[in-house]
Amino acid sequence: MNARRIVPIALAAALVAVPTASAAFQVSVRPLTAAQRDAMTPSVWRKGCPVSLDQLRAVRATHRGFDGSDRTGTLIVNQDVASTVATALRRLYAAGVPIRKMRPIEAYGGNDWKSIEDDNTSAFNCRSATGSSNWSNHAYGRAIDINPIENPYVTSGGSVAHKASVKFVKRTAGPGVATPGSPLVKVFTDLGWGWGGTWSGTKDYQHFSSTGR
Repeated sequence: MNARRIVPIALAAALVAVPTASAAFQVSVRPLTAAQRDAMTPSVWRKGCPVSLDQLRAVRATHRGFDGSDRTGTLIVNQDVASTVATALRRLYAAGVPIRKMRPIEAYGGNDWKSIEDDNTSAFNCRSATGSSNWSNHAYGRAIDINPIENPYVTSGGSVAHKASVKFVKRTAGPGVATPGSPLVKVFTDLGWGWGGTWSGTKDYQHFSSTGR
């Protein structure tokens, strides 16, 4: 299912400047290069995945770091949400929402645990949903996990798997933290995306998806 509201952004081969409150922000949306395809196969994508490599796009954009500096990172997402993701990143930048790191998960060999331990924000990964045999929305490129240490996956019993996330089980406002009404959450919900922080029982505070799952 596509996001309910999509703001078009030109999918040009050159870097695309998107108007914001700051001219420093830049974003590009491009098909995967041969090098990116090779790096993703087979740890992140393999035969039998629910989407093809041709259906994926690399969204490379400026983002705020936790130290306030400008950085550049990349998210791999489905082509049908790429322009929405570019818009979300533009709005997060304009709102001053920091993102620790933004690296495609092949930098961690497709290992979600290692990516989370590094507090890395990522999107596409051909894997099952946590605790399920069904495909995750990440396997379709329609979900993003943002600042996963600050925004942990919390079981209904209140436990987390990553030690650095323990202090974030109790949700209070802070830089890069997703809480109801926070700029991070509002950017995605305004674009029609769902947030795992609204789920009943288990909460997945890092998780934003176009389908709400």
